Amino acid sequence: MLEYLRIRNLALIEDVELEFSPGLNVLTGETGAGKTFVLKALGFLLGDRLLAEMVRSGAERAQVEALFHLEGEELVVRRELSADSGRSRLYINDTLRSQDSLREMRDRLVSYTSQHAHQKLLQASFQARLLEGALASPELLHERDALLTRLDELAQERAALEERRNHLLERRDLLEMQQQEIDRVAPQEGEEEHLENLRAQVRACEQNEKNQAAALALLYGEDSGGLLDLLSRFEKVLHRMCDADTIFQEDAETVAAFRQQLSDMGARLRRPRQNAPSAANINALEERLFALAQLKRKLQKTLPEILALREEIANSLSFLDACALDILHLDKQTEQKKKELADVLMRIIPDRRESAHTIARKLEQELRQLGFSDQARVIPDFVPHEIWPGIADERGQILWAPNPGQPPLPLHKIVSGGELSRFLLALASIRPDTAGATFVFDEVDAGVGGLTLNKLSEKLCGLACKHQVLLITHWPQLAAQAHRHFQISKVVRAGETFTLCAPLDPKRRHRELARMAGGGTQGEALARSLDPLYTEKTDSKA
Repeated sequence: MLEYLRIRNLALIEDVELEFSPGLNVLTGETGAGKTFVLKALGFLLGDRLLAEMVRSGAERAQVEALFHLEGEELVVRRELSADSGRSRLYINDTLRSQDSLREMRDRLVSYTSQHAHQKLLQASFQARLLEGALASPELLHERDALLTRLDELAQERAALEERRNHLLERRDLLEMQQQEIDRVAPQEGEEEHLENLRAQVRACEQNEKNQAAALALLYGEDSGGLLDLLSRFEKVLHRMCDADTIFQEDAETVAAFRQQLSDMGARLRRPRQNAPSAANINALEERLFALAQLKRKLQKTLPEILALREEIANSLSFLDACALDILHLDKQTEQKKKELADVLMRIIPDRRESAHTIARKLEQELRQLGFSDQARVIPDFVPHEIWPGIADERGQILWAPNPGQPPLPLHKIVSGGELSRFLLALASIRPDTAGATFVFDEVDAGVGGLTLNKLSEKLCGLACKHQVLLITHWPQLAAQAHRHFQISKVVRAGETFTLCAPLDPKRRHRELARMAGGGTQGEALARSLDPLYTEKTDSKA
């Protein structure tokens, strides 16, 4: 049961609080006052989408909050809508939750029937689901749907395989040519960087050899005497000077020692260098680098990209080789699932027919209570329907024969707006999944009048004895039956428009019934006839 509903900053609603009672709760008001939008707010709370533009101008967010009693426990549900982002947040008992968590319990909270549900009732898909509502083995429907889902997945996998195969077949010659080019060169990961380092080392060695040659030329000379020869001659001159003056003896020894150092250096420079690259090695290195450069130019890719391409080509060609087997495997799975689906349908079809006749009989009983003839018939009809290529099923539809001697016809060809309204009420009464739910009817009385309206009123009152009912109506005959009556109105304050919702006391309720009855003397008279208790109270006061 819905006990409390609060709406803040939503459209024209600034802040509205509604406390509902058990039984029949009625919302009335002038056309355009915002009655239906109150129920839209409830729908938003339970998962429906609203645009950010629905947040009241000037507010940061809109908020809808409700208190439900579900299976003996209190459940507080709150949902907020941001004006900036249009995103919403859902809280259940002050804990942030996902929308999926509410969908599971929505049908146990509210059963919603709007004035737009007329068109839904005329849809073949809705009628088909309706006639399956009393299936003895509902798990068969889940099994059927799971098999259809799996068949669709297999079909998508097969289509994806074929699409990729056809795409690769068009490129196969190119891929094989590229593979040959890559395999001919056979590049290795990190090879180019390694060769570049080796070439840098070779160039360093070559430069070192040049420097050694220059050093040897300076030491020993080429055509004329080098540095050692000059130092030897200088040493001799110093020794001759020492014969005359011993002061140069130390200088002569220094020169002799220096000349010996240079001589040792020259010996080291003349030794053959170990690990020196040979001309053959250098040529091979350059040829390898050239081959890699050519490959990069041909493929217009870097070496890492070429290595990735080689792996991609190998995978693609391997896929082409294995694709036929993969498709064959999928085809076998598909045939197996089709066989399983056919077996499930063989069990569903008789169960569905029995379910459809059960629902049809229940509908007939409910419709008779709503003013239809005892001879009115709801007839389930079954049309062959291919749910998968080669797999036939039946789709149920409702045929309607409201009068004796009249051939049954599909609903959309014969039923009137008033009859649709009564159909919707009858459906709400027999739905098995709404045992504890609040029934919400948005102008379910559309197109109904006269004695039929009385029958509809009786049915709603009977339903309200077992369930909480929220009803939007323009008929005073229905509003007069309410256990709690709310008036929706629109007012303008300081240039701003507001939608208000207020519970009515007996006096204001009487005025609202009179307005709904057309106002004036005639409206007042009808209101008095509908609300005799108010009349008695008034007379007693007088």
